[in-house]
Amino acid sequence: MQTVTLVPGDGIGPEIVEATRRVVEASGAQITWEVINAGVAVAEQEGTPIPARLIENIRDHGVALKGPVTTPVAQGFGSVNVALRRQLDLYACVRPARSLPGVKSRYRDIDLIVIRENTEGLYSGLEHEVAPGVVESLKIVTEAACRRVSRFAFEYARSQGRRHITAVHKANIMKQTDGLFLRVARQVAAAWPEIEYDERIIDATSMHLVLNPHQFDILLMGNLYGDILSDLVAGLVGGLGVTPSANLGDHCAVFEACHGSAPDIAGKGIANPTALILAAAWMLEHIGQQAAGTRIRRAVEAVLADGRCVTGDLGGTASTTEMTEAIVTALPAA
Repeated sequence: MQTVTLVPGDGIGPEIVEATRRVVEASGAQITWEVINAGVAVAEQEGTPIPARLIENIRDHGVALKGPVTTPVAQGFGSVNVALRRQLDLYACVRPARSLPGVKSRYRDIDLIVIRENTEGLYSGLEHEVAPGVVESLKIVTEAACRRVSRFAFEYARSQGRRHITAVHKANIMKQTDGLFLRVARQVAAAWPEIEYDERIIDATSMHLVLNPHQFDILLMGNLYGDILSDLVAGLVGGLGVTPSANLGDHCAVFEACHGSAPDIAGKGIANPTALILAAAWMLEHIGQQAAGTRIRRAVEAVLADGRCVTGDLGGTASTTEMTEAIVTALPAA
């Protein structure tokens, strides 16, 4: 029996977390939950969006499933997601984008993975006002962080049977920061001759992803670039509502949906739970409960392929609860 930290989050978070919990428990997974929240409501009650007990709990159990958390724009507290990644040293964000049956998109047979350095770059959050009307933001890039995420990417490629890694950069302009990232990536790549390695500039990569995404396999990049391109590749397979995400470190892992908290539809019972349910299936596989994870994945794909009981963003009319129950019903026998 594995204990998992469960973070309901804000907005639609509690709704899709409850839906995911229902599916996981119906799958026969050997899971117990410890529920500790983060975000806006917690900040209002406790003065901090991330209580210390949440960090301690995730460290104790090593794995968490997290609902989306609201980040105030241009005011208020900083990103809960960024803070969790830093405090738990979750240095690699992995975001797969795979075509799913029944989900309409401009492309078919997409199978891409974005691996993003998760702890530094422009997301270091080191900003200050130099003079009135002049603000400076520091982009921090270290050899150590570049090396460990590069090694992670090549090890992950080997474990998943992948054969091609593309490092994405802007070293033609940011010669020091992105130049360091490329130098380290090349050094690491030299130790993995069986995996093809190449490099592309971020803007050219964006264009080529739209023209022909099938030419890519794994995309390795820094923090800001990864944040942007992971959403782009999600758009190639139907959007953020169907793409899971994992934030991984040497000692902890946090699984979540790629999308935000969508406060405009919170409480209406129409949120799409697919991304978080797929994240939970991935989490189960990560902790060695592959059979339960596979059952969940197959059930989700069956409901999507059928198309009769899916939420509005997927072209249907089902509520969150109705889609969840359809997935439960579709679960293959253990």
